[in-house]
Amino acid sequence: MFSKGQIIFGIIFFIVFAIIIAYTYRKDFKLHKRFYAGSVWVLIAFIAFILFISAIKFFFK
Repeated sequence: MFSKGQIIFGIIFFIVFAIIIAYTYRKDFKLHKRFYAGSVWVLIAFIAFILFISAIKFFFK
């Protein structure tokens, strides 16, 4: 389906992309802590909401 060159390019692209994302995240870590301090609670609420909807669907099927 993919040629050998396309697979190699995809792997190299993924590795370089992950390194760049990690570098920029580390560079902006102090800003993330300052501006997004409560974002963990939003994530927890979102996951809880999804679990709640799934439980409703499971029990009232």
